[in-house]
Amino acid sequence: MSVASTQQAVVAAEPTRESLDVLDQLMKPEVQESLTVLVENLPKLAEMVTILTKTYDLVQNVATDRVFIEDIKGGVEEFVKPIQDTAKGLASAAIEANDRAQDESTTIGLFGLLKMLKDPQVQKMFRFSQAFLDVLAERQQRQ
Repeated sequence: MSVASTQQAVVAAEPTRESLDVLDQLMKPEVQESLTVLVENLPKLAEMVTILTKTYDLVQNVATDRVFIEDIKGGVEEFVKPIQDTAKGLASAAIEANDRAQDESTTIGLFGLLKMLKDPQVQKMFRFSQAFLDVLAERQQRQ
């Protein structure tokens, strides 16, 4: 037997520091208790891993299914589009009203206010304001 092969056999027979560390760890009572708990719960853990694997597979299939993604995208767009259109309409009306108010320099007097009170939009705004304040008062009384 050569010297090199003899040295290899001696090195292989000697326990390594890493294996001693693992054995030392396994001898600790808290590690043994943890291992006992793990062994007792192996059926539950196996069931959980199975469920997680199935969930992962489902998510992977859904995430890579282009038809499903396009369907979801279309559904969200159908839901968001009316809200987006309403928000754009309100924003453009606010911008236009601001521009008109900046261009107008006349003073609105008492008779101008009385005339404005007859406007259907002003009446609608007052009815909404009154109803909103009534709801707030009712909620405050309940508390």
